[in-house]
Amino acid sequence: MAEPWTQRVSRPSGQAPRDEPPGASEELIAAARDIATAAGSLTLRWFGRRDLGVTWKRDGTEVTEADRAAERLVRDRISQQFPDDAIFGEEEGGSIRPDGRTWIVDPIDGTRGFVRGVPLYATLVALVDPYGPLVGVIDLPVLGQTLAAGRGTGCWLGDHRCSVSDHPDLSGALVNTSDYNTFERSQFEALRSGGAMMRTWGDAYGYFLVATGQAEAMIDPVCETWDLAPMPVIMAESGGQFTDVAGRPEYRNRNGVATNGRLHAAVLNALDARHRGDRGE
Repeated sequence: MAEPWTQRVSRPSGQAPRDEPPGASEELIAAARDIATAAGSLTLRWFGRRDLGVTWKRDGTEVTEADRAAERLVRDRISQQFPDDAIFGEEEGGSIRPDGRTWIVDPIDGTRGFVRGVPLYATLVALVDPYGPLVGVIDLPVLGQTLAAGRGTGCWLGDHRCSVSDHPDLSGALVNTSDYNTFERSQFEALRSGGAMMRTWGDAYGYFLVATGQAEAMIDPVCETWDLAPMPVIMAESGGQFTDVAGRPEYRNRNGVATNGRLHAAVLNALDARHRGDRGE
């Protein structure tokens, strides 16, 4: 039996400096937004086509010509504008620089849906520094919407400042997830018994809905660093909360939970239902 995803966590690597983290400049936020929207626009050349040049990676996920072209565009733009920064992307790899700035890129978040013509995929761009995520962008090319946040500057959808909902508890809350298949039955039942309405608006679109107040929670059971890197700053700047499933504010543990903050503890408690049952609680 596969190891439950609630156990696949690790301790955060490294410690952030203790002094006050610097805010994001408008120039950095604008650059990240422009880079993400340019890459997103490029993907539209392939969206809806059948000749996508789909191949399969070792992890069993699909990759297309659009993925590769969009990441190459992002890398070229970053290298031109910020030659001293590192780049870490889904398709071409790289590493996160602990003592400097790193751009983290997912050219098409939701490739499987993209291949099938589902219009909810996203281009993700994040900039992290030694303190953590500094800038995060979710670009939804088909929907024509771009969400951008910078540390200390708020979360913005165009000229509209975004905020999470003020829904107080699980009862009546809209909870999104990318994948039910990795849930233990007890976890699913704990969420349902709390009154949550479960939906599968997953991947970056699920986080978009939470940050804009249209949903209360997003649960990402199995994912990668590039899927999550923009989310901590987006959630913080929209008034919400982001952690891994163990409650740690870490985006590199291959799972994530984002909420409006008010029901974060309740969601984590529901996800811990299996382990509480094992303990006889």
